[in-house]
Amino acid sequence: MLKLRRGVVSATDPPAVRVAEEERPAWADRGLVGDLRVGDEVIVNVEARDLGLGSGGFDVVHVNLTRGLEAPGAGEAAAMKLNYSSLQHPVEVVETLSEEEAGRSIPVLVLSLHGQLAPAAWAAARAAGGLRVGYVQTAGGALPGALSEDVAELRRRELLCEHVTAGAAYGGEREALTVIGALRAASGPLGWDAAIAGPGPGIAGSGSALGHGGMAALDTAHAAIALGLETLLAPRMSSGDPRERHRGLSHHSETVLKMLLGDVRVPVPGGEQAALDSVREACGERHEIWPREPSIDEYAGSGLSARHMGRSIGEERLFFAAALAAGDGLAAAALVGEAA
Repeated sequence: MLKLRRGVVSATDPPAVRVAEEERPAWADRGLVGDLRVGDEVIVNVEARDLGLGSGGFDVVHVNLTRGLEAPGAGEAAAMKLNYSSLQHPVEVVETLSEEEAGRSIPVLVLSLHGQLAPAAWAAARAAGGLRVGYVQTAGGALPGALSEDVAELRRRELLCEHVTAGAAYGGEREALTVIGALRAASGPLGWDAAIAGPGPGIAGSGSALGHGGMAALDTAHAAIALGLETLLAPRMSSGDPRERHRGLSHHSETVLKMLLGDVRVPVPGGEQAALDSVREACGERHEIWPREPSIDEYAGSGLSARHMGRSIGEERLFFAAALAAGDGLAAAALVGEAA
């Protein structure tokens, strides 16, 4: 059963809820439960906070009992998100925009972690300003599209042209029932020049080879390959993670590279010989390794997110270098496609 508790909103910026005399950090998806005001009586899901999760360790507002029980709903939209759950709601989906339109051949950069998004989008814009680069949010991490501060900042700076939540993810500027449907629309009626696709903040994980959210990258890459789109994989790399399985090339990316049913391009930061060797071993003779030269110091001064799992960009230089290289590679692939 859901671990639900009654509480009273004690703050709204950032949100906090008092549950049984304890003040607890909270989050509310205002697109689903509406606005919060101090004093509102709410029902919160307390499971993640009680488990002490490092990612998502806050209570989530399930319903606002004071002002959330008379919403009119979403009208005539027929497709459902979060279907058959208590949070199901109808949405308009991009798949209906033009079912038959194949679109242009745009490149797709596949991420395995949300932390790669900001550096990748920044590097793509730096390498080729004016490109319409959009973000497809997939499963694997947080599902609510409104949760990401990085997406909000990238949209504010116009480093992303649009935000589509696909599959189980919901609440973006546009919705898609499938990742492949989102990518088809991106290359067609949405008019993107390139796409970045990957999970929302946080990651579902079990410490096992296949039981983690980063495996969503496998399905995302297959969707892009099936559409005939140039597919790039941003390798998850680390110089500061205390866990051996994530040092150098993460076992997440290694597993995806070895299990892919098609070939991809893998942008990597030049000058990192040990990291290059681990990527080369995972790619074998199948995938193309594409060395790029990331601008780490310039990104560090950009004001965008420069911490990963609590570690600074100085402590996680390789993580950011790999994500920046991936964004630079995406821009280069988009420019080649335009020239062709």
